[in-house]
Order: sequence, then structure tokens, then C-alpha cells
Amino acid sequence: MNLVNERLPGPCNLCGQPHGTRVEDAWVCSACGWRYGDAPDFELPRPVIEVVYYLRYDRRVKIGTSRRPRQRLASIRHDELLAFERGGRGIEQQRHREFAALREGGEWFTLADDLRAHIVGLRAQGDPWLLYARWLSDALRG
Repeated sequence: MNLVNERLPGPCNLCGQPHGTRVEDAWVCSACGWRYGDAPDFELPRPVIEVVYYLRYDRRVKIGTSRRPRQRLASIRHDELLAFERGGRGIEQQRHREFAALREGGEWFTLADDLRAHIVGLRAQGDPWLLYARWLSDALRG
């Protein structure tokens, strides 16, 4: 019997979230899908998860890409992480072309209605960091 959204015995070792689902004889994190109690092997190289990020600073949005989003975002002045989109340089360049009319310079764009609608669609998939944890969990499970 599966219990939905119960509290895990402790936080998930991968994403830190507190809730999970009981599947047969194991707990699985509701946020990222990682099996509770399993520890990622930090001696192995982490899988590469490329993301396109959308950062808001005032009324502008930076559309960039990173293989290490925590480190990258820590180095960029911003007010809010709006969304992640799975993909690398190709998706980033596609978005730059798609929103070229809104470009203010470099990778910064005016937060206008069409860009806002794109970001809202991405946000509908979930919290950016929880999505990243899910993608990482999927890659680690292989």
C-alpha cells in the first residue's frame, strides 16, 4: 500500500525535502524521486545536467545556461530565480532568438508579456530547484 505525501523519517539525502511516498518496503522522496536512505556516491563524478536559467533583476531577465547552476547563480546579481528549463547552449540560443526583440544587451531581456508567459509555462512544471533535483535523481538512477 502506498502512502501519499507522508513525512519521511528524515530529509531526503539528495534534495533535502521532508515528504515521501511508501513504495513496497521503501520510502521515495516526493520531490525528486530518490529512494530514502540511499546516499549518492559523491566519489563518482556527478552527472551533467545542463539547464537554461531565467533570473530576474528588477524588470529584466537574464537567460543563460549552466552545468552547475548553484555555483553559477551565486555569481550573478539577481532578485529572483524564475525558472529552469532542461537543456544547454542550443536551447539558450533558441530562446535568445525567440525573444530577440526584447534584448537589452548581452543575455538580458525586458520582462514583457511573451517572455513572462514562457516563464509561467516553465514554472507550471514546478519549483526550479526541485525540478533540478528530479533531473539529477533520474540521472543518478540511470
